[in-house]
Amino acid sequence: MPSSILQFIDRLLQLTLSDYLRDAWGEQPWVDTVMTLLGVITVATFCLVIALFLIWFERKVIARFQDRIGPNRVGGKFGLLQTLADALKLFTKEDLVPAGADRVPFNLAPILAVMSALLLWAVIPFAPGVIGTDLDIGILYIAAISSTSSVGILLAGWSSNNKYALLGAFRMVAQLISYEVPLLLSLLVPVLLARTMYMQELVQVQTVWFIVLAPLAALIFFISALAELGRTPFDLLEAESEIVAGFHTEYSGMKFAMFFVAEFVNTLFMSALFATVFLGGWRGPGAEQYPLLGLIYFFIKSFFIYYVIVWVRGTFPRIRVDQLSDFNWKFLVPLSVALVFLTALVEGLLPAELGTAGRIAAHLAMNVAVAYGTLELLRRYGRQRRSEAEGQDTPTEPVLVDSHGHAAAH
Repeated sequence: MPSSILQFIDRLLQLTLSDYLRDAWGEQPWVDTVMTLLGVITVATFCLVIALFLIWFERKVIARFQDRIGPNRVGGKFGLLQTLADALKLFTKEDLVPAGADRVPFNLAPILAVMSALLLWAVIPFAPGVIGTDLDIGILYIAAISSTSSVGILLAGWSSNNKYALLGAFRMVAQLISYEVPLLLSLLVPVLLARTMYMQELVQVQTVWFIVLAPLAALIFFISALAELGRTPFDLLEAESEIVAGFHTEYSGMKFAMFFVAEFVNTLFMSALFATVFLGGWRGPGAEQYPLLGLIYFFIKSFFIYYVIVWVRGTFPRIRVDQLSDFNWKFLVPLSVALVFLTALVEGLLPAELGTAGRIAAHLAMNVAVAYGTLELLRRYGRQRRSEAEGQDTPTEPVLVDSHGHAAAH
């Protein structure tokens, strides 16, 4: 894109509504309040509208993986309006509440799910200077708000008066809360590298993406995010073959749609958070000079991670509940704790004279050493388990006995 066009678009972006309102009404204190409300409405509308595209995108990608066509009727040969038609259908369906259900938490659960999905976007930097609120505890804010989605799911399963929904809620307790531990520990690694919790500063300090310095932390975050989202292979919260649909079995119409939208918005948020923390966010050639380019870079990275999540869904089968719990507490959590400790140790011991290249080499070498040691431990553990299994399965040689019950000689 020619620089003159970028300059023109950036000039239009600089002529914000805030400047217009201040020119029209002066420095009134309520102008900031109006701008805050408009910003909230803009981000919320974007998240709800983009969910329509994400549903269509995922259906088309999964269809290609499975050698199908996917939506191809409503809205032309690409089926672009199929999701809109589904939304209209859900909007017109009857709203049912099961007999014996606790109505207040039953109706509150989908609202909490959507609210938590939208509030998370307040601290994501879309471009230079384009952020809802740059809190000094941005990472802790994300941890606190993401926990409220667990409350919504628990309310939905507990209040439905349905044993399958209750099982889905119990699985939520075992899964989502457990995987928050390695998720937050993996986020501490880029915080240690950047030495800040400001989301905008986390992006600005990444002259080299943190995925280069801490690839293991990025991998742990990605796996934990899949479990937090309840996506394949961790989709035990709504396993159709086992518990019908899990926590939202009794929901219909727009209440079910709210859970559905919250899942896709949360998935895009985790993709955006991964891009922000490990892939440099909006950083890229010319991004600081032209904020529009930063916005483009941000969405390219976010949608790439979203595509990888869809790729995982179309590739891996669902794991068992015991495997899910063992993988978290016996593998991810110890590995995350060791990684945080070693990252802090390397950061504290590195001399300033090494420079950026030396710092990158030291952290990358530490990650490679930890990965090699972990694989070696897993290899030895696997060999030990196989030898134990083979020893138990090896049939013993039959012993011949005489008529008096004494062992006979061979």
